[in-house]
Amino acid sequence: MAEHLEEAPLAERVAAWLEELGLDEYLAEAGLPTFVRDKDGRVLWHEVGGQEPLSPERLELLSTALRSQGDEPQHAVPVPLVLLARKARLRAALSAAQAPGYDRVAALRGATVNATRFAVHKAKAAGELLLVVAGERVLLPDFQFDASGEVRAELRPVLAPLLNAGMDPWDAWIWLTQPAGLLGGDVPERLAADPEEASLVAHAAVRLAERVAASPRPAPRPKPAPLPSKGCGCGGHH
Repeated sequence: MAEHLEEAPLAERVAAWLEELGLDEYLAEAGLPTFVRDKDGRVLWHEVGGQEPLSPERLELLSTALRSQGDEPQHAVPVPLVLLARKARLRAALSAAQAPGYDRVAALRGATVNATRFAVHKAKAAGELLLVVAGERVLLPDFQFDASGEVRAELRPVLAPLLNAGMDPWDAWIWLTQPAGLLGGDVPERLAADPEEASLVAHAAVRLAERVAASPRPAPRPKPAPLPSKGCGCGGHH
């Protein structure tokens, strides 16, 4: 297989490599050229947007950009695409485990759904509550609420800096519920429940918010988009 790929056209080699890594489905989300296979299995690469064929020169640039991580291009892995894929899988897992809508929070509060919706959006606008939109679904992650349906007191100083810094709600949800490097591998929302550690979590959130605020916002992608000289150009906060 390896010898066969070495002799294959570049279009096939790059496509097979990405398929083997399970990253081909994330090219479009990363703002990169994409490919399909025709009925005979031949690879057809297209510019961003899927309309114009990708030129050999652009394909060469894409291959170089994807393999620019590390000192040995032949063994490189497109790290930004890997991170994008991981984030997409986490989003899918979190979304699947979370019931949509305002009903659950309304029941906890003993309030009507309309009153709860109004209160939730007011708190969201103030950076006090995490609300995530997934397509047509509105998700209110359960972990942030106490038994009475109010935002957990120990999470308020954690949520506020992240949301007020403009952090993507999905990124905030992932950071709060996954092991965090800033906390030695502990899960922020769980660690915050320990009164002796709550201030540490709040401090880590402030540091992360500072990074988010200092990061340039991704610019609108032109079509076709120029390939970067390094990395894959997926942008975002990883």
